[in-house]
Amino acid sequence: MKNIVIAAGYATRLGELTKNFPKPLLKIGENTILGRMLDDIDRIPEIDEHIIITNHKFAGIFEEWASKQSYTKPVTIVDDGTETNDTRLGAVCDLLFAMDKLKIDDDMLVVAADNILFFSFQEFVDFAKEKGTSCIMCHEQPSIEKLQRTGVIVLDDNDKVLNMEEKPKEPKSHWAVPPFYIYLKKDLELIRYSVEDGCGKDAPGNLAHYMVEKTDIHAWKMTAGRFDIGSLDTYKEACEKFGNHPVLLYH
Repeated sequence: MKNIVIAAGYATRLGELTKNFPKPLLKIGENTILGRMLDDIDRIPEIDEHIIITNHKFAGIFEEWASKQSYTKPVTIVDDGTETNDTRLGAVCDLLFAMDKLKIDDDMLVVAADNILFFSFQEFVDFAKEKGTSCIMCHEQPSIEKLQRTGVIVLDDNDKVLNMEEKPKEPKSHWAVPPFYIYLKKDLELIRYSVEDGCGKDAPGNLAHYMVEKTDIHAWKMTAGRFDIGSLDTYKEACEKFGNHPVLLYH
């Protein structure tokens, strides 16, 4: 199983902090946002490689960072060739780009690189093995306002996804979908032709929505929370909670 990290965004909402520096490599305490995530994923026996998809503007910074790490699994940096937010490929096209460039033919754990997590991805991998299908995550979200800004799913009693809507005006459940997915090798052909078949390009949730329409997908209910770093305020809050003041450097 490949661990594929979508990190090709330009984090425009963090202003000057990420104007010339990638958000996943901002420090939280003694580690980076991305480092905290990989420390967990690297321990999963099924994972045999970390693939980080970034843009041309930040690829060199990621390469330098990767050269100083000591993970047990190899780290591969993929440069999608874009240099501005206006020319970005979008999360789904970035995944397709990496799949094509590296000739990926394996199960994939696909994650966004801007969250601090309070559970292990090992639980998610075990769930997918048990179900034998591609899988997404979900968590209960009581706020209707927040549900209207994310993907929302309806589940059956076996945690199979019956329906998924992106940013629904009238949510059909309180199950919100965070940007963490497992796509099995048997579903890769569906993914390869997803954009050609009309799947949205920009958000990783677009692909999850598309896949729910095309094949059986189960949803793992998160056993603990996450902290989404989507703005300067939430980054500052994360630094206060986990140990230091905001800084740029990763070493």
